[in-house]
Amino acid sequence: MGPVQAGTAQSSLCTPRGCTSPAPSDPAMPLPGHLLPILVLLLAAGSPGWAWVPNHCRIPSQAMCNFVCDCGDCLDEAQCGYHGASPALGTPFTCDFELDPCGWRDISTSGYSWLRDRAGAALEGPGPRSDHTLGTDLGWYMAVGTHRGKETATAALRSPTLREAAPSCKLRLWYHTASGDVAELRLELTHGAETLTLWQSTGPWGPGWQELAVTAGRIQGDFRVTFSATRNATHRGTVALDDLEFWDCGLPTPQASCPLGHHHCQNKACVELQQLCDGEDNCGDLSDEDPRTCGQHTATDFETDLGLWSRSEGWARNHSAGSPDHPAWPCRDHSRNSAQGSFLVSVAEPGNLAALSSPELQASGASSCSLVFYYYLHGSEAGCLQLFLQTLGSSTPQAPVLLRRRRGELGTTWVRDRVDIQSAHPFQILLAGQTGPGGVVGLDDLILSEHCRPVLEVSTPQPLPPGPRVPVLGSLPPSSRLQDFCQQGHLACGDLCVPPEQLCDFEQQCAGGEDEQACGTTDFESPEAGGWEDASVGRLQWQRLSAQESQGAGAAATGHFLSLQRAWGQLGTEARVLTPMLGPSGPSCELHLAYHLQSQPRGFLALVVVDSGSRELAWQALSSSAGGWKVDKVLLGARRRPFRLEFVGLVDLDGPDQQGAGVDNVTLRDCSPMVITKRDREVSCNFERDTCSWYPGHLSDAHWRRVESHGPEHDHTTGQDPLARGHSAHLLSRPQVPAVSTECLSFWYYLYGPQIGTLRLAMRREGEDTHLWSRSGTHGNRWHQAWATLSHQPGSQAPYQLLFEGLRDGYHGTMALDDVAVRPGPCWAPDYCSFEDSDCGFSPGGQSLWRRQANASGHTAWGPPADHTTETAQGHYMVVDTSPDALPWGQTASLTSKEHRPLAQSACLTFWYHGSLLSPGALQVHLEEGRRHQVLSLSAHEGLAWQLGSVEVQAEQAWRVVFEAVGTGVAHSYVALDDLLLQDGPCPQPGSCDFESGLCGWSHRAWPGLGGYSWDWGGGAAPSRYLQPPVDHTLGTEAGHFAFFETGVLGPGGRAAWLRSEPLPATPASCLRFWYHMGFPEHFYKGELRVLLRSAQGQLAVWGTGGHRRHQWLEAQVEVASAKEFQIVFEATLGSQPALGPIGLDDVEYLAGQHCQQPAPSLGDTATPVSVPAVVGGALLFLMLLVLLGLGGRRWLQKRRSCPFQSNTEATAPGFDNILFNADGVTLPASVTSDP
Repeated sequence: MGPVQAGTAQSSLCTPRGCTSPAPSDPAMPLPGHLLPILVLLLAAGSPGWAWVPNHCRIPSQAMCNFVCDCGDCLDEAQCGYHGASPALGTPFTCDFELDPCGWRDISTSGYSWLRDRAGAALEGPGPRSDHTLGTDLGWYMAVGTHRGKETATAALRSPTLREAAPSCKLRLWYHTASGDVAELRLELTHGAETLTLWQSTGPWGPGWQELAVTAGRIQGDFRVTFSATRNATHRGTVALDDLEFWDCGLPTPQASCPLGHHHCQNKACVELQQLCDGEDNCGDLSDEDPRTCGQHTATDFETDLGLWSRSEGWARNHSAGSPDHPAWPCRDHSRNSAQGSFLVSVAEPGNLAALSSPELQASGASSCSLVFYYYLHGSEAGCLQLFLQTLGSSTPQAPVLLRRRRGELGTTWVRDRVDIQSAHPFQILLAGQTGPGGVVGLDDLILSEHCRPVLEVSTPQPLPPGPRVPVLGSLPPSSRLQDFCQQGHLACGDLCVPPEQLCDFEQQCAGGEDEQACGTTDFESPEAGGWEDASVGRLQWQRLSAQESQGAGAAATGHFLSLQRAWGQLGTEARVLTPMLGPSGPSCELHLAYHLQSQPRGFLALVVVDSGSRELAWQALSSSAGGWKVDKVLLGARRRPFRLEFVGLVDLDGPDQQGAGVDNVTLRDCSPMVITKRDREVSCNFERDTCSWYPGHLSDAHWRRVESHGPEHDHTTGQDPLARGHSAHLLSRPQVPAVSTECLSFWYYLYGPQIGTLRLAMRREGEDTHLWSRSGTHGNRWHQAWATLSHQPGSQAPYQLLFEGLRDGYHGTMALDDVAVRPGPCWAPDYCSFEDSDCGFSPGGQSLWRRQANASGHTAWGPPADHTTETAQGHYMVVDTSPDALPWGQTASLTSKEHRPLAQSACLTFWYHGSLLSPGALQVHLEEGRRHQVLSLSAHEGLAWQLGSVEVQAEQAWRVVFEAVGTGVAHSYVALDDLLLQDGPCPQPGSCDFESGLCGWSHRAWPGLGGYSWDWGGGAAPSRYLQPPVDHTLGTEAGHFAFFETGVLGPGGRAAWLRSEPLPATPASCLRFWYHMGFPEHFYKGELRVLLRSAQGQLAVWGTGGHRRHQWLEAQVEVASAKEFQIVFEATLGSQPALGPIGLDDVEYLAGQHCQQPAPSLGDTATPVSVPAVVGGALLFLMLLVLLGLGGRRWLQKRRSCPFQSNTEATAPGFDNILFNADGVTLPASVTSDP
């Protein structure tokens, strides 16, 4: 998001109706002093549609909103949504809706309408859970909500008035809907009296954000773009729209002189020589297509007839207006960019050739005869256009020579190409189109250069070559050609006809392996090139070259390779090359390759997996000056659906040095789903060498990745771990056969961040998942070890898989795994048990009265209504019925843990317990270390809240803990247990914590309605992705620990995060003492820390402060009194605008029954108790703001300048932006993961 440029002192106030300024003859009268504050407040309020517009850059109105920054600060584009300085070369004008609607307006005529919205504004509903720009619930987009009416309605969103789009202009946007939500989506462009349908779809649509890219083409004058959604009685109508990008839409600007190899237009713009006489207005004034320059060219635009190209078979001249109802049909021609314009389209049956031939031509003199033509391939991957050269007049008949071949899906756009022909003999140019099922092949604007002279005597042309499956880079061997007895699209090998779905599926059907040839694996020595097909539409293309043809540092010593070369296309900059459809693949599938890349300052090489319209970036190499050949490998993993691989490359061939890129020796290994390798049996893995038998699932919207970590995200071993990003991710093991009936799985996990979510472990057997372990919420900035016992039927050989599943609650946090190991035998008892996934090995004694349950139905006979872990009815806990029918008075029911490992030092075992309202039973705690001894006896507390219990444990041998419930003799009584935790060190006092070992009894679980944010735990020694205090207060060093919250994750309108104590008994007077740290750099940006008391009587704020001071721990003391049982809550929130800044908390001490003793005054290290948040600082800041705005308003009134320019467009503000695709701190153009 570009910064908003500050205006100069010479400003005018503009509204949607125009600019207001006094008449020149009016005297400059000062504003009365009593009105100035009112004007300042009005200006500060920022009424919608009003904007400050500097007038130091005066331009004509027709130069506004033309995708060119005529003013140095680009304010001439501000009325159409662009903010900031002039965009860098190659980046789009973008509207991401983060600041405002960018001038896009709802023009709906019903209640079904568009509005600017944010996922975080509504916790429920069918809309997206995040925007596309930020990928979080804090980002903004345009949306239409669910419409309750039954009538058909259309919601239309219209752009501001835009002007003068270049021929290469492309619009790219992202939309979010689901099949069944809307009846139709449509994108239209209105120019003059004509409205073009650029795109229309009735679905089905995939989940998540979907990309749409369309070419607008050359538009003279004003135009508008409209995106509309239509709903009816059976569709709810929920749609969202984000990140509208206009690529390459600006016309060239006037220059005093042009570089070498360029043409100076009449309007002083510069265009490349190859753009002269190409049928497109590249200059912007048509001077590059001037008849004086292009009069000797022969152009056929098919508006009236076929011109020189009269020999036609299978082609028909047509236009879009009134065309057949065909979804792949061009919506307009190329010549006029209009639905009324005409073009050629193939009407031959799918699989048959449509042939078009030129007259007999002769190249004049030593010059080349050049043909520029525009073609359209859309709707089918099987569509194909070939250009042949047929030499005539020689003594021996010559076979046609293939000069161009394009195949596949190139989108809804006309693509330019050019061939240069040098021939001593007369010749004909033959264009052959072959449509695939549901596809269209089109031609328009065939332009022969002045050196192509028609020959009056036309020789008999040779027949067109047969049409076939010819790959882009050569011919298939005769053995692989289709035979008559096989259906179209099937491959004949021997007596077999292999259907298309079995080609390139990594399972050999033909004895000679013909069905697995041309399937991606290649050294590029064969003209087949492994089936890789160039799909570029811009200035670069992928081409198979020999070492002799290549130049520069990337040249191969011998043989052939795939190289980036110049092309004649006019759309986009990057080049693409794809495989045929591959797979499905197995979990061990890898791609190995050799590559070179030399491109500075920008350039990249990437591998993308294309699966059912979605695009996943699998590998990348960034701009480099090295240029030598390197080798690498990419884990593709198991993919249940067929997919294609695509290399995307971008280099600046006109840049300094010898820039270029190439790919060679591409090999797909172990991709069959049936392949089993030695690595597949390696469940134990430290991820240093590779991922062993673990592979990422690809059916969710995020993936686990093995990464090398530096600094903050260090791994547990030495530096690498698989990292989960996004909303949900799966990591699976290869199927394993049990070695013994009981195994222990150990691993280290990392859950860190204010919205991290849940990490879950399950065992999958015969399609069913059994949950073994889970953790939710942040666990501090450190690694933790966990164990889970794998139980199998004795003697069973049934294979199983292990599945780690990451589920995010929000968009701020890091989740990682490391050092997974499996050993025979059971695990020790876990250090933590929430009972969410299992009973953690606890065994009930006697009559098995203890049981694990949840109260999701609300009809359980006994037990608390919600558990302690999740605080919901869906959560689990252990409970025992202590009523006389189940447990007579005085008798006990025991619950015994598995064996715990011996302890090297004393530890604290904490647990949460709950009793019934009427006469709950007693709960006794015993430790067994050879013999049993009681360590605690307490009465299950009456009340609605869970209570915290703790026991100090010292055990040099293996030991168990035993909980015993004692019968009460009262009906409907119970005792429940939840959240057992064993931590090193002594047990803290209630309500107190120094945070050295953790959060003690304080709960940081996100509170419903506050946005799902959590306090965290950390220390200065561990690098963190979040701002935090550099040292703690307890030790005063980086080695110490504290609780903290980084308020920057709250965003605009963010809520708060709570840190809650255990329930504390009622008190007439007690003292809460703590140390806090606030690190906000500016007076205008500060967080707030408040202390709340929560009880059955309600919620009371007893202390609060806001601050911006850095590197200083401050002490605070608060008098606490409550007539009921209560909790202490530390609330972190923002006092004003969003800002990066941590709030730290340390050495919390609750002194029950004691009054606070005020310490001696010191130099600013103490905050005195208060009952309400301080507001003096805020008042001072507000007063300063009024003064500054008042001075600005007075200066404006003194100047009384006229309006810098008039515009009849809507007053819109801001939005065009420079957005680059960002992955792991590496910046790539957004087109890397975009459809062509």
